[in-house]
Amino acid sequence: MTGSSDNEAIVIGAGVSGLTTAVVLAEAGIRTTVVSDRPPSDTTSAVAGASWGPYLAGHDDVLRWSALSRDTFTGLARDPDSGVRMVPGVEAYDDLDEAPQWARDVPGFRMCLPHEVPPGYTGGWRYTIPMVDMPRYLTHLERRLGDLGGTLRYGHAVTSWRDLEGVVVNCTGLGAEELADDDHMVPIRGQLVLVENPGITEFFQDNVAGNDLTCIFPHQDYVVLGGTSAPGERSLEWDEDEAAAITARCVAIEPRLAGARVVGRRVGLRPGRSAIRVERDPDDPRVIHNYGHGGSGVTLSWGCAQDVLRLLTGPVVAGPPRNVDR
Repeated sequence: MTGSSDNEAIVIGAGVSGLTTAVVLAEAGIRTTVVSDRPPSDTTSAVAGASWGPYLAGHDDVLRWSALSRDTFTGLARDPDSGVRMVPGVEAYDDLDEAPQWARDVPGFRMCLPHEVPPGYTGGWRYTIPMVDMPRYLTHLERRLGDLGGTLRYGHAVTSWRDLEGVVVNCTGLGAEELADDDHMVPIRGQLVLVENPGITEFFQDNVAGNDLTCIFPHQDYVVLGGTSAPGERSLEWDEDEAAAITARCVAIEPRLAGARVVGRRVGLRPGRSAIRVERDPDDPRVIHNYGHGGSGVTLSWGCAQDVLRLLTGPVVAGPPRNVDR
C-alpha cells in the first residue's frame, strides 16, 4: 500500500475526522485512500450525539475551526440526504453571566426569557445550530469521497505508519495511544439513550459542572438523550442505572419524553487529550496528525481538515509541535 506521489495521501481512520479530512484532500485534487480496521458504522463517531458546539472555545484556532465547520454544516443542511439539519433550541446554565465568544456568529442567538429556562437553571441562550444524524452523515461522507475518486479500505489495521509510503494523515482518535505512542490520550466514556421522537423539534442542553450531562437532540424519527462524560473509563458495557438517570433528567426537562419507546443504545469512548493535535510529526514530517478532539470531533472536523490540507500543500517548516490547549 503506497502513497508515494506528492499528489497522494493515505488517511488512517474512518471516523468523522478521517472521512472529512479525506474529502477535503480529494476535493483539492489529491488522490486519497482511507485505511481503517473498521467501517465508519463501527467507530466512536457513529455513536456521537451529535450537535455543533464549540465546547473548547477560548483559543483562536478552536474558534476558527468551529466557525468553518458551522458554515460548512449550514450548507450541508440544504441537502436532505446529508443527515444534517438546522435545529433551534436552548442551552441552559447555572453560573454563567456572559455570552460566549462564538455567539455573535450563530443564527438567532439571544438570551432566554425567564419562562424559556427550566427550573434549576439561572439562565440560558437560544440559538440555531447544525444537528447531525451521524449514521446518515458518515454514509454521506463515504459517498462523497467515492464520487471524488477516493478509495475506502476497511478491515486493515495499521500498526505503524512506517509500513506506509508517502504522505500519511493520522486520524485515529483514541487509537493514537498506540499508533503515535501518545500517552496524553484519555478515554472519556459516554452513554446515550435513543427513543422514538414524540414530536420534539427543538434541542436542549445544559452547561454545568460535573460528569452528568443533560441533552435532548431531536432527529426526524428519534431523539438522542444524554448523557455522561467519564474521563478514564474504558468500559463499553451498557449501564442500566446510567440509562435510567439520563432518561429521568431528560423527562424532567421535556415531559413528552415520558414513556417514549427506546429504539437504541449508544456507548462510546471519546478521544480526550490535554491538547488537540493538528501538526506535522516532528520526527517524520511526511506524517500529519489530526486527533485528540474529545467530544468536539464533529464541531471541529471541517476546520481541522482544512488545516491538514494547508500543512500538506504548504512548505515543511521545522519548529516545535503546535498543539492547541483545551
